[in-house]
Amino acid sequence: MRIDILTVLPKLLESPFNDSIMKRAQENGHVEIHVHNIRDYSTHRQKSVDDYQYGGGAGMVMTIQPIADCIEALKKERAYDEIIYMTPDGEILEQVTCNALSMVDNIIILCGHYKGVDQRIRDIYITKEISIGSYVLSGGELGAAVLTDAVVRLIPGVLNDETSALSDSFQDGLLAPPVYTRPEDYEGHKVPDVLLSGHEAKIEAWRNEQSLKRTKERRPDLLEGE
Repeated sequence: MRIDILTVLPKLLESPFNDSIMKRAQENGHVEIHVHNIRDYSTHRQKSVDDYQYGGGAGMVMTIQPIADCIEALKKERAYDEIIYMTPDGEILEQVTCNALSMVDNIIILCGHYKGVDQRIRDIYITKEISIGSYVLSGGELGAAVLTDAVVRLIPGVLNDETSALSDSFQDGLLAPPVYTRPEDYEGHKVPDVLLSGHEAKIEAWRNEQSLKRTKERRPDLLEGE
């Protein structure tokens, strides 16, 4: 998989992709992550990428030309399955979306900034608009990092135990159950006996019960319609 991220603040994306799972995924050839500075494509003498919005109002808007030129340059090199715009008014990111994106070959992620991008960029190029929550950030870079992490970890071979991603919260519509490790007893707080029993069927039943209980308590919205 190849992921191209378009931003006006490329340094914000250096750390998230240079450590841990994201770093290993790139080193092992499971994914290529390329960050592009939109300013490099500006034809403005001062490399400006924003301007005042028509109709008045506070805040600047990202202009068409540098974004369009960057996307067009990338499209000349390969076909893209999705061109995604990170925006507060996009669809809320869900696990099912991450699952689907993990199976494509190439995606572009455009990071918004200021008051957003000229609507015509969204009309002409964008195939999917995604938000990571009902709040506003200073730019789309952190959202792009979240989306990239959530997608890349699902690519076969990225995680040491490929079943790990399949047992994450939300994969089956439920939150994950409680997990424990050594010691068995910490100052009187003990690991549930069933997890020490070695009885796989009973352990699985306990985990399913705990997942359902936790989901009812913390995210009952996930059970609506069932």
